[in-house]
Amino acid sequence: MDEQLFAGYLLHFGLTRQEALVYQKLLLKGKQTGYEVAKEAGISRSNAYSSLAGLVEKGAAYLVEESAKRYIPVRLEEFCENCIRRMKAEEEWMVRNLPEGQVDEEGYITIEGEANIRDKVKNLIASAKERVYLSCAVQVLGEFQNELKQLASEEKKVVIITDGPFGMDGARVYLTEDKGKQIGLITDSKYVLSGEYGKGSMNTCLYSGQNNFVLVFKTALANEIKLIEICRGEEGR
Repeated sequence: MDEQLFAGYLLHFGLTRQEALVYQKLLLKGKQTGYEVAKEAGISRSNAYSSLAGLVEKGAAYLVEESAKRYIPVRLEEFCENCIRRMKAEEEWMVRNLPEGQVDEEGYITIEGEANIRDKVKNLIASAKERVYLSCAVQVLGEFQNELKQLASEEKKVVIITDGPFGMDGARVYLTEDKGKQIGLITDSKYVLSGEYGKGSMNTCLYSGQNNFVLVFKTALANEIKLIEICRGEEGR
């Protein structure tokens, strides 16, 4: 197990790095005293007890009153689901209670980082009302497969331009030359994301709803599809 990666994910659920370390030890070793946890984790007893108290408060561990106080972990799945359920309820409350405002997405927005680009692509696909055109390498298509399948199942138009065999019911797939690290997405003829994405790339994309940018990208995509169709026709002769 990659302990650093495991601990990093636990940070997303509200634990500190030291609490994440202690929680891992509880999950692996089961019921322990603060002294045993400190010894196992290689930290001071005061830090161990502080982390254990934090885990109890955050719902990741229980205190068992015996001759000596011991701590047992809440199952990982249960802890994570509790956090997600609580955060979902809090999200719904904030959405209901947020004063009316306007999110300014005009202009050209730079999105950097693999995770940030992936999240933006997923959100754009999921929020599409009518159609999605996605152009990217086949090896990254799997990351967006669930969102694309959902759109196709709702009989919304899904067009994919990629560089390797890829099948999806309800989607129109065009096979082209190597896409490299390039990714392009247009949804509902309103929003465009274009740039580099994937391991080993700059992971920088431009996102915009500007009419001129959308029109240029839409035209380029239509021309690419037309060229693919022409090449198909010539190969079939």
